[in-house]
Amino acid sequence: MNFKTKHYQALMIGCGKMGGALLRQWIRSEAVHYTVVDPTLPELPNGVVGYDNADALKSKKFDIIIIAIKPQMVETILPDYANLLSEDGFVISMAAGCSAERLQTALKTRAIIRIMPNLPSFIGKGVAGLYASPECSEAQKAVSLDMMELAGTAVKVDSEDGLDRITAIAGSGPGYVFEFARTYVEAAESLGFSREQARALVLGTIVGTIEMAMDSDDDLETLRNNVTSKKGTTEAGLKALNADMGLSQKLKQTVDAAYNRAIELR
Repeated sequence: MNFKTKHYQALMIGCGKMGGALLRQWIRSEAVHYTVVDPTLPELPNGVVGYDNADALKSKKFDIIIIAIKPQMVETILPDYANLLSEDGFVISMAAGCSAERLQTALKTRAIIRIMPNLPSFIGKGVAGLYASPECSEAQKAVSLDMMELAGTAVKVDSEDGLDRITAIAGSGPGYVFEFARTYVEAAESLGFSREQARALVLGTIVGTIEMAMDSDDDLETLRNNVTSKKGTTEAGLKALNADMGLSQKLKQTVDAAYNRAIELR
């Protein structure tokens, strides 16, 4: 299999918000043709075929089956699709917390690739984790990596535990950033800015700062120090923010809580 020389037929089971977001990024490549089965049958991108039940697929075979349903639905829904995977096909699953072993049992196949995308995939700037079961071929891993890179950045890990750790950092991470931005906007409002002004100031500052960091070879501590004059306003603010390491401890507690919950969901 080669993403650049072969055309694939892919079946997506379920097409909620994240599945739909990834689908809209994936169709930018013509290497994969997509069919979707979803009982609610949401509006699909041009060129994507949709059905509301598995019976409509009859005896079709697919090179890739993409799992985009809730993990608690895996055992009841997936067995209906087991005979639709081609002999050398593989599975890509975004069912959070659902182990490769559960998917292998439900679909009677060994080649499982689990992905953990995050919300910025909606705009093609996501960060995703990718784990491949040992039975996956190098070609299958390459195809899935190419697909995920259409939606942003993909980080490969060697174990499902690694995927849980990515979940705690990147999968749940947009929620942490939104919460930080929300409280930052409230702080700006407390200084007398309108909600619109505060939002523009805060989000503009965050975006510009992150882009600067992405373009720099300096580590984050150096970048922070570069903007911090001795006895200046930034130093005063930083002392209030994290002089007692309260922010550092809170963030560690945050990612630990998310990681522990990911383990519970296995």
